[in-house]
Amino acid sequence: MSGDIRIGTQGWNYDAWVGPFYPPRTRAADFLTIYSRAFNTVEVDATFYATPPSRTVRAWADRTPPGFVFSLKLPQEITHERRLRDAAQPTAVFFDRARELGDKLGPVLMQMGPDFGPAELPALVAFLPGLPRDLKVAVEFRHRGWIHEGLLALLAEHNVALALTDARWIPRRQMLALAAQPTADFAYVRWMGPDRGIVDYSRIQVDRTPQLEAWTQALSGLSKRTRTVYGYVNNHFAGHSPASARDLQRMLGQEAVEPDQLGEQMSLF
Repeated sequence: MSGDIRIGTQGWNYDAWVGPFYPPRTRAADFLTIYSRAFNTVEVDATFYATPPSRTVRAWADRTPPGFVFSLKLPQEITHERRLRDAAQPTAVFFDRARELGDKLGPVLMQMGPDFGPAELPALVAFLPGLPRDLKVAVEFRHRGWIHEGLLALLAEHNVALALTDARWIPRRQMLALAAQPTADFAYVRWMGPDRGIVDYSRIQVDRTPQLEAWTQALSGLSKRTRTVYGYVNNHFAGHSPASARDLQRMLGQEAVEPDQLGEQMSLF
């Protein structure tokens, strides 16, 4: 494949992963460091709830190796409360804080709510030109009415990626088809699952092999059309996102670090 494909999970701070992923008795303070020995990227959900303090952002960077990349969610104050309107000041503060990650900063995800429908197009049109041109930004819509050629052209004008999400909001076949026409020089993919019914995050509970195989083909094509593909699995996709992420890595021909290897690596530090 020509492009770089980075596979990770949505978040790392799950007690249920201790044992099946993190070595037994791992402290929460060590989760991120150990996670970064298995995956080279992660999507941070915490930034959706508030712009983090500088010390928190710097601690993330300090606890991960060179080459690791964080994708951050734009705060809900901007996407859900202000709905992209009158949001220049909090947006600027957030991007300034995000830049403290330095070369470990990956894409920023604008996760829009299901009630942010196509009638909100003027707010999106006004918001996009204010985005930093030197940073990567992706946008996720949870209303299928957004998916049309006009939107794709708008996003392409600003080099903003349309997040391709495997979830209940937009049919998978439509998302897979959109992989053939990326709107930015990078791609952003999220595996969410059909519902929130899974509450045990310690093990795979649904066989998603056919879906992952279909996505593997799509990722292969995306990697030829973009510089980097960022992909993140949610626990709700199959029950235990580290295992799903490793399955994707193997299907892509990448080396997957098994949990028992993480324990061995710990002894070296």
